[in-house]
Amino acid sequence: MGHTRTRVGVVGYGYWGSKHVRVLNSLPDVEVTVIDSDERRLREAMSSFPSVRIATDLADELLSQDAAVIATPPGAHATLGLMAVRAGLHTLVEKPLANSVEEAEALVSAAREADVRLMVGHTFEYNPAVWKLKEIITSGELGRILYIDAARLSLGRYQNDCNVIWDLAPHDISIVSYLLDEVPSTTSVWAHHNIGTEHADVAYVKLDFEHSGAPAFVQLSWLHPEKIRRVTVVGEKKMAVYNDMSDTDRIRVHNVGVDPKQVDEDASHGFPVSYRTGDIVSPYIPFQEPLLVQDSHFIECVRTGQEPRTPGERGLDIVRVLAATDVARVTGAPASVGGRPGLVPTGNGRVAAGGVRR
Repeated sequence: MGHTRTRVGVVGYGYWGSKHVRVLNSLPDVEVTVIDSDERRLREAMSSFPSVRIATDLADELLSQDAAVIATPPGAHATLGLMAVRAGLHTLVEKPLANSVEEAEALVSAAREADVRLMVGHTFEYNPAVWKLKEIITSGELGRILYIDAARLSLGRYQNDCNVIWDLAPHDISIVSYLLDEVPSTTSVWAHHNIGTEHADVAYVKLDFEHSGAPAFVQLSWLHPEKIRRVTVVGEKKMAVYNDMSDTDRIRVHNVGVDPKQVDEDASHGFPVSYRTGDIVSPYIPFQEPLLVQDSHFIECVRTGQEPRTPGERGLDIVRVLAATDVARVTGAPASVGGRPGLVPTGNGRVAAGGVRR
């Protein structure tokens, strides 16, 4: 299929949509159509990328595309995604896959019925630094993992149709579950909204993992003076810090730790532990733009029919965790992932009635 062009419609030319257009437009034998109802955005797309086609409605483009990338606000993911897969288009949907578990399940089964590839845009699972971090964990260099701490903070990018957890946490939930090879079993949440919106703009999420036994703590904020994108993995032997904002040493492995020791009963100031400090090593990671790695992989799946590394099922897993955070936030108690009867998460940060007493 080398000589034929792969036609991809990118739906939504906003923050992420424009990045997808830039990346896809740079790939050989890919013909991009920008689909957006906003004329101003279409004009912007044409002036930035003169070779792209433009259209205002996905429904008109279903017969003239091979694949679709859905990069609209999350509320429209399910409707547009279903339209695309039912028309036989291989489809990449930005994270989160959908705004509810029901919608995400509908997308996954529709793609299966139509025998098309459905992929979710978890860019960090295509990030060479995250691959390196997983390699370090798997090698046993850090020893048994005690806990993981993640922070994704910045000022701004308030969303209208979801809270800070649904907006930012899909990245960290996908990173942590990729690192531990496991989807969390329960989640606990503290969330708060400070600025006029009804949606929480700062949150702390705890994820519990049944098999690895290592919890993860995720701090999220739209209201923070610095942009922070950091994952810290604390092991019994060593600790690793992945800082996505660093240009040079995105991963640092710290040879530090704490050893419990026998306390000398007679010494009044005997500490119950001793501390180890050693070198900090930063492995070389060749830079590859994760979105380019991800979208190239998507095009390869479209052309060969192979299963994507982050299939729709993976997106559904993460949506289940997000839905559980809604339940945990409303009830103030840990919620099991997969939901429990009587509570219906709606995906926009609210929980539909079903016996919830506040």
